[in-house]
Amino acid sequence: MTSGAVTPRHPVPAGARVDVGDVTTRYLLYGLLPGWFVPGLADWAMHRRTRIEDTAGTKESLIHSLMMAEVGLPIALTLRYEVNPLLLAVQLGGAAVHEATALWDVRTAVDSDREVRPVEQHIHSFLESLPFAALASLMCLHSDQVRSLLRGGRGDRHAWRLVRRRRPLSPGYLAGVAAAIGGCVLLPYGEELLRCLRAARARKAGEASPAKRTGKERARAEEPVGAR
Repeated sequence: MTSGAVTPRHPVPAGARVDVGDVTTRYLLYGLLPGWFVPGLADWAMHRRTRIEDTAGTKESLIHSLMMAEVGLPIALTLRYEVNPLLLAVQLGGAAVHEATALWDVRTAVDSDREVRPVEQHIHSFLESLPFAALASLMCLHSDQVRSLLRGGRGDRHAWRLVRRRRPLSPGYLAGVAAAIGGCVLLPYGEELLRCLRAARARKAGEASPAKRTGKERARAEEPVGAR
């Protein structure tokens, strides 16, 4: 009789060392980065639920686009190039600017009377902490480059230039990431911006039309009775 347990086909020998760097890299590529899209979609859903187009509108939606660019550029560079002092500086700068923009985003929403519900605030906590989690993992993986950055890159002629990855990521993985960005970021947030622009145009048209009608009615009322 066999038990219900599944025996690994290639069990890890007792005492064998696990490559922590390889495991961390896989976690970043196949865990943290794909998982990042989930709170992003949830945040978009909260904006739609609270009708962003009728409150903060285009301004807040453009801030969201700015925040995505602030994290998107460092991610794109990291997927294509080696981690070195230049790339670390870009990543640190992007994380810092993203955090400042996040504060601006919430202030804009609150000032416009858009309801930022507790669930949305909790979603924001993920979106704000994930860049730092990813950056901390990368810095642990590339502690030598962190030391080089602290020394200003002295002694490394490639410290302040982009260097192609020695082991490029597979085209299939990069295509999958691109598809996820398109479906989970560009498409929903593009729809949000378009919705806000349409609502702004509708409000502007609605405000202008009564004024035009009132002006015509005023002019007609001022005409002499015989001229009508």
